[in-house]
Amino acid sequence: MTDSNFEASKYLTKLSGKDYLEVKWRLLWLRTLHPDAVIETELVKHGAGLALFRARVTVPGAGSATGWGSETAEDFGDFIEKAETKALGRALAALGYGTQFCEDFDFTAETKEPRKRRSSASRQTPTVQRTKHRVVDSPVARNGLKVVKDGDAIATPAQVKAIYSSARDGGGDEDTVEERCRAVFSCLPAELTKQQASEFIDLLREPVSHAETNGRQAVAQPA
Repeated sequence: MTDSNFEASKYLTKLSGKDYLEVKWRLLWLRTLHPDAVIETELVKHGAGLALFRARVTVPGAGSATGWGSETAEDFGDFIEKAETKALGRALAALGYGTQFCEDFDFTAETKEPRKRRSSASRQTPTVQRTKHRVVDSPVARNGLKVVKDGDAIATPAQVKAIYSSARDGGGDEDTVEERCRAVFSCLPAELTKQQASEFIDLLREPVSHAETNGRQAVAQPA
């Protein structure tokens, strides 16, 4: 890989005395050199306040790499987006974009200690957030990105996020929306198809009677 068209040093941030290249700049690096690169992200698991993403970055004719990232609601309000960004950052680093400017492949670092729960008052919102032992990037903007996802029939991460957002707007919480999803479709939001997710979002955005919910449940169940 050549970096003749991108000067990473211009975008470095100092964290604890070390150079760090944010995921958004690693992504710019990739797009500068390979505008035809393909990025795939998949929400593999979501539930009980945990989001697990898999990201795969493919450069035509030059290889591909996969990265995994997880975050919890206990640590961040936008934990779903941060988990996706973490996975993307690791995949980019594995391909050589910012490898020397991140901690993901630094196996000489001190052993991590268990994290303590932080109150919402202690949470910060800069571009890069640093806990005691790790760096967490804020979600990268997806405008103009060529992003695809494994299994076109499965609900997209954006749809899953919209489901939980609609539930919160209606005064519900994560457990409530998951219980309702199971009642109607017999699965969790992340396991819905795109069509089911669209229907569920519409359902969450309008008042639904108990009878209507039961009726939809009967339709959703196999004959």
